[in-house]
Amino acid sequence: MAKFNNIGTRGRITVFFMRKKPVVRVKTKKELFIEFLRRGIFLIIGAFIVAVALEMFLLPNKIIDGGVIGISMMVSYLTNWNLGLLIFCINIPFVLLAYKTIGKKFVINTFFAIALLAIATNVVSQFHHVTEDPLLVSIFGGILLGIGVGLILRHNASLDGTEMVSLFLSKRLKIISVGELLMFINLFIYAAAGVVFEEWDRAFYSILTYFVASKTIDAVLEGLDKAKSVRIVSDYYREIGDQIMKELDVSVTYLKATGGYSKQEKIITFCVVNKFAMAKLKDVVHEVDPKAFIVTEDVHEVEGVRFKKHRN
Repeated sequence: MAKFNNIGTRGRITVFFMRKKPVVRVKTKKELFIEFLRRGIFLIIGAFIVAVALEMFLLPNKIIDGGVIGISMMVSYLTNWNLGLLIFCINIPFVLLAYKTIGKKFVINTFFAIALLAIATNVVSQFHHVTEDPLLVSIFGGILLGIGVGLILRHNASLDGTEMVSLFLSKRLKIISVGELLMFINLFIYAAAGVVFEEWDRAFYSILTYFVASKTIDAVLEGLDKAKSVRIVSDYYREIGDQIMKELDVSVTYLKATGGYSKQEKIITFCVVNKFAMAKLKDVVHEVDPKAFIVTEDVHEVEGVRFKKHRN
């Protein structure tokens, strides 16, 4: 659509091209139901994996997780109260406190996930624990815990109210970050574990479990098959871009830039490739320009672009 405007006495015509507004696609009821069903299935799977980690690995060996789950495990050990019920009840005030910060949808999903975990722990508690080796328990229990929590986080829910409270307090206090608050809370919990279990090595194994679980959560959320974003500075940008598209079958984008020392305009070739294609990309670039400047960064998720995930 064009808008014409007559300017001045010479009869010049200026044409303004109006960009069309993007059409926002509304999901159908069927698509919403499938999305709801898919989320529910993954929350169930995630809750049961976490329950296996807690009941068959960690709790029988006096090794705990951080946050609300860790607090619940210590209380359960001292009182013999039901672990799943404790996790649910202790989480409630934390989640409600952070309601305005995290939003209604996330709160509903979180309550659902916590309720699933409460049920799952009661089911899994009927089975015997796997091993008594604390190192194996810390590693494999941490991996299972990370997979389960990662699946739940990836589908817009959580099992730990302390993370949400840390986010809430960080925004209110504005003097400490979320990560620092979480670290302080978990250090206090692990110190308490050493006192409760009267075995300080269990507190250290708990920290190892937390570390393994954190790395596993990152892998689940970010994916094992990470991509790389690449910026290439070269006078032969057009030839390099053509070769990348031809040899790697990925799209490239040309970005304008200005050299800091030369003050000359440069063109940066930008693309996103699978990490397994990085060696081939460097070969392609250096065949065209051996002096090309290449910068790479990790990319955890790619959407909306032409991106090959194969390893060829």
